[in-house]
Amino acid sequence: MMSETRLPAPERTGALWWRATLDMLPLSISVIPWGILCGALALQAGMSPLQAQLMSLLVYAGAAQLSATTLFGAGTPLLPIMGSTMVITSQHLLYGFTFRRDVLPLSLRWRASLAFFLTDEMFAVALKERERSGAFNPAYALIAGFVFYLFWNLATLLGIAAGQYIEGLDKMGLDFAIAATFIAMTLPAMKNLPMVAATLVSGGTALVTKPLLAEIHIIVSALAGMVVGYVLHRIRR
Repeated sequence: MMSETRLPAPERTGALWWRATLDMLPLSISVIPWGILCGALALQAGMSPLQAQLMSLLVYAGAAQLSATTLFGAGTPLLPIMGSTMVITSQHLLYGFTFRRDVLPLSLRWRASLAFFLTDEMFAVALKERERSGAFNPAYALIAGFVFYLFWNLATLLGIAAGQYIEGLDKMGLDFAIAATFIAMTLPAMKNLPMVAATLVSGGTALVTKPLLAEIHIIVSALAGMVVGYVLHRIRR
């Protein structure tokens, strides 16, 4: 029989909103340059301001948006764009498996909402909260995801507005926010040897395989890191 999700202690709605917002705020602020870049590049690729904003509202995937925008600007057909998006966002399958037992008892409305707002940042914050409290709090995760969604779309809007008046935004180094955001999420999780080894192997494999397997190097490097981390975790146990 599948065990039921252990419910967290009751918490006032206002306090929960405040806590989830504060926890997500550092990552939300760090992603602003990334969102500005997405909005500006979308205009350069030939999208209208409305199309550029809808991309953040509906697609809501930073790395995939940058890839899709670049391909769209180069005149790439729809199918390769969709394939690239699926590859880049494939890590969300792993995030889903991590929270699978926690969300299965929830209604379809809750699961669909959590799935839409699930990003790397929301996953990191919700996972840390689960480790702290000992239980997954869907309301906390949803609020954190919504706060990040709001910041992302405001940053995109700012990029759209700036992109119409400032040329060369893509050459101002705004893409540093991509690496900075992922470093900020990764470092706190490196608490033991399996975590450190998995991170180093994934990063090293990505550097080696990118020139050879440009289309799938992210998947290959992620799998390599997971295998190493899993093997070391089993050995330690």
